[in-house]
This record gives sequence, C-alpha cells and structure tokens, in this order.
Amino acid sequence: MIDLSRLGPHAPLYLLIAGVVAILFLARRVPVFGRVLSFAMTVGAVVVVALLFAERAQFDPMFARMAQRFQIGGQQVVGKEMRVPMASDGHFWVRVKLGGIERRMLVDSGATVTAISADTAAAAGIEPNDSLMPVVMQTANGNVAAQTATVPVLRIGNVVARDLPVVVSPAFGDMNVVGMNFLSRLKSWRVEEGVLILQPHHPQETT
Repeated sequence: MIDLSRLGPHAPLYLLIAGVVAILFLARRVPVFGRVLSFAMTVGAVVVVALLFAERAQFDPMFARMAQRFQIGGQQVVGKEMRVPMASDGHFWVRVKLGGIERRMLVDSGATVTAISADTAAAAGIEPNDSLMPVVMQTANGNVAAQTATVPVLRIGNVVARDLPVVVSPAFGDMNVVGMNFLSRLKSWRVEEGVLILQPHHPQETT
C-alpha cells in the first residue's frame, strides 16, 4: 500500500497525473474507447481550467475582470439580490466601483465604517477632508490615524450607495474594506450556506 504522506501536500496532484497517464495508455491499447476517453478528458480539462481561473480571479484583478466578462465565479445579481460566494480564505470579497474605478474590497461586518487606502482614494479622485483631529482607527496592527472623506457613488452590482462616509489612510496598504455603514443602508443582508446575500431597498441596473 502506498504511503501518500511521503508525497507531501501535492499528493492529489501527483495521483491525478498518474491517473491521466494510465487513461492515455489504456486509450491507445483499446482503440474502441479511445475517442470516448479523449472526449471525457477534454471536458474534464475545461472544467479544471475554469475552476482554477475562477479561483485565481479572487486574488488577481486582471483575472477578475476576465472572469467577470465570461461570468465565471464571483458575485452575481439574482433577481433583486446580490449574491457573493465565500472565497477560499473564508472571507467575502466584492468588486466595487467608485469614482470611475473598480476595486476588490473585503466585506467586514466587524468594521464600523468603510475604509479605503490612500492609493484607492487618489485613483478615484476622492479628496480626504482636512481635519485638525484625525480619526484613530483600531486595526489588527494597532491604532492608525485616518482622514475622513465622502464617496459620491459606491456601486456593488445592483447595490448603490450615495454620499457614503469613508476613512482613508496610507496605513491600510492596498486593503479596502466595506463596513457596516454601507451594510446598514441595505434592506437586508445575510449569509446562507456560504453565500453573502445583499438586498438593496431600490435595486439598480448593473453597469
């Protein structure tokens, strides 16, 4: 009996490769089933590529745009609701349009206010408000100073929020977060079987 632990974390991949090689060998030995096996393998390869593409789209903006164009994975508008499947990291990520740009943002019900990075604010043309007393935000890396700003229009699929208060700070790095001040504007939001469901009061057409 083969000890799979010796193959390391890539054991399933090695077994899959071995299985493909075995099928190819049998296909040559049994011509009658050759075409059937070849077709089945082609379909299987397409499915695997689609799954890998969708998975990669969760972390790469370029792949995310392509996945959106071909409607592979990610958020979907179903009726009057916005549905977002949980990512492999256990979080919910959404594609957000603000100020003419699109960013991938984390939905965090534990965050009181929506937060965007300084780079995102600059790209979207959002000017932070000058304040003598900056806002102090509590993050996983400690307290950071942030400025306040207002996003004229923030869109997630068919969900639109106007004049949304946000906080801006270089300390956020490239992280952008959708907080409770956005979620509280919805008619309802909930999580069902690993899917985040956003229901706006007045659903907008997607653009």
